[in-house]
Formats: sequence, C-alpha cells, structure tokens
Amino acid sequence: MAGLVWTIIVGFIVGLIARLLMPGRQVMGFIMTTLFGVGGAVAATYAGQVLGLYKVGEPAGFVGAIVGAFVLLFIYGKMIGK
Repeated sequence: MAGLVWTIIVGFIVGLIARLLMPGRQVMGFIMTTLFGVGGAVAATYAGQVLGLYKVGEPAGFVGAIVGAFVLLFIYGKMIGK
C-alpha cells in the first residue's frame, strides 16, 4: 500500500514539473497530472530499456520520468489540438 501512495506522490510531482516545462497552458486536474507523471515514468523505463540505457527491471530515473511525461504531454497537446 505504501508503494502505491509513493508512486502517486512521485507521479504527481513529475507531472507538475513536466507541465511547468511545457510551453502554453495545460488545463487538467490532479488525476490527469498524476497519470501523465506515472505514464511518463513507465514510458521512459521501456524506452530506456529499448535504447539500452536501463537494464530489464531497472526503473527510469527522476529526470527520465520528467522527460517521458513531457513527451506524453506534447503528444496529448497535438492530439487535442492545443
């Protein structure tokens, strides 16, 4: 249970940082910000494993998670046309 709470907290922080770095205004709440943060960490982990940056089972670092969330926010922005 503590791992899930920690994941949500870190995901929210990562999502907030990615939103601050993204130019323009992103209108979304706590849940969407957290989902982008957690999703960015997952995307960065798998992309890093494919590129050979991380070993299998090794999670992405904090900066990698922010970059992953930033990329997801960019794709989301292009899809909704903002």
